[in-house]
Amino acid sequence: PLEPWTLSALARDPKARSLAEHFGSQWLQFRALESITRDRERFPDFDDYLRLSMRRETELFVEHIIREDRSILDFIDGRYSFVNERLAAHYGIPNVSGPEFRRVDLTGSPRAGVLTHGSVLTVSSYATRTSPVLRGKWILDTLLDAPPPDPPPDVPNLDETAIGSKVSLREQLEAHRTNPICASCHRRMDPL
Repeated sequence: PLEPWTLSALARDPKARSLAEHFGSQWLQFRALESITRDRERFPDFDDYLRLSMRRETELFVEHIIREDRSILDFIDGRYSFVNERLAAHYGIPNVSGPEFRRVDLTGSPRAGVLTHGSVLTVSSYATRTSPVLRGKWILDTLLDAPPPDPPPDVPNLDETAIGSKVSLREQLEAHRTNPICASCHRRMDPL
């Protein structure tokens, strides 16, 4: 008799790694890392090795969830990840040396699940700074399948030159939300 399809049956299949790499990179959008650039002055440590390490962390995380038949909630609050020395140094995780990836326990750290993976944080940011709006939209689109509507065409962008010099990003977003049309979406996106 044929075994019914189950996640654990899939995990035994050698194609599980391919599923993690292809499905995971499409679903979580970390394949966009390949084309992302960062402002070299603000982020001098962002190089191709770090970019590849970020991608591999998330691939291994997705593959682990599939192979071990873990809870889907691990995508949100899994207190572990997979890092090499380069990524561990970037995250400030001590006692990791060498280029090989290994599972690390993140209990007691602010990191948990894919929302704190460098791959996700990078694809949901601008080249010069983080973006609560892009990140909130990414969560609504990718994890909650509840995309916000497109912004109205006449909504002005934030004043990038003022961020950090005249007003904080938080202050600009608070002012932006005073417009009722903008507030309807930003009330959902910004807290995420």
